[in-house]
Amino acid sequence: MAVLILKNIKTEGPGTIGDFLRENSVPFKVVELWDGKPVPELDKFDAVVMLGGPMGVYEMDRHPHLAVGSRLLREALNRQMRVLGICLGAQLLAHCLGAEVYKGHAEETGWLDIELTAEGIKDPLMRRLAVHPRVGDFWKRFKVLHWHGDTFDLPMGAARLAVSSLYPNQAFNCGKYVYGFQFHMEVTKEMLREWFRNGPDYERVMKDTDRLYEEYSGRAVNFYKAFFL
Repeated sequence: MAVLILKNIKTEGPGTIGDFLRENSVPFKVVELWDGKPVPELDKFDAVVMLGGPMGVYEMDRHPHLAVGSRLLREALNRQMRVLGICLGAQLLAHCLGAEVYKGHAEETGWLDIELTAEGIKDPLMRRLAVHPRVGDFWKRFKVLHWHGDTFDLPMGAARLAVSSLYPNQAFNCGKYVYGFQFHMEVTKEMLREWFRNGPDYERVMKDTDRLYEEYSGRAVNFYKAFFL
């Protein structure tokens, strides 16, 4: 297993994904798409991770690296590689699968609930995310870290795995190892301090982080074990 991780902005890195891959001796390469860095051939990799960013999929004329990322995702899909899209990455994945991406009616920011659908409850990788890492029981509803204002339609042929009170498409898959998550499962505490430091939600988000982070990072690791190993 070798993993290609694509960044759309400097401050949104692989976080706990990179930590997990290092700890499990899984080789990976991080490419700064936003900086115009060249991308290696996909035949050197088994999985592609597309990370988040503040730009919109509909802004490719202003952010040409999004078009580069879209071409890479389409190639990865055609090669039947493992693909994971997070936030903007999930929106780009939905776009590549033929769905519309657009501004939402409200921002979804901070630690908020998602709830698994019937398809999500049946999905083996979503079940890994839903099992409490310490207690071991299954939670249909649990909190995740959001920071987005865009949303998307469910791609044709995809399964809706999780919903929230504001948006119906929080997680989807299209095949055994193609997943899009609107929420940020990869965050570290340091990333959250940097993202929210100068914003009005800083105190609220960091207070919730102190309470929820250990559980959340454990859920993420459970998912990574099933997806990458």
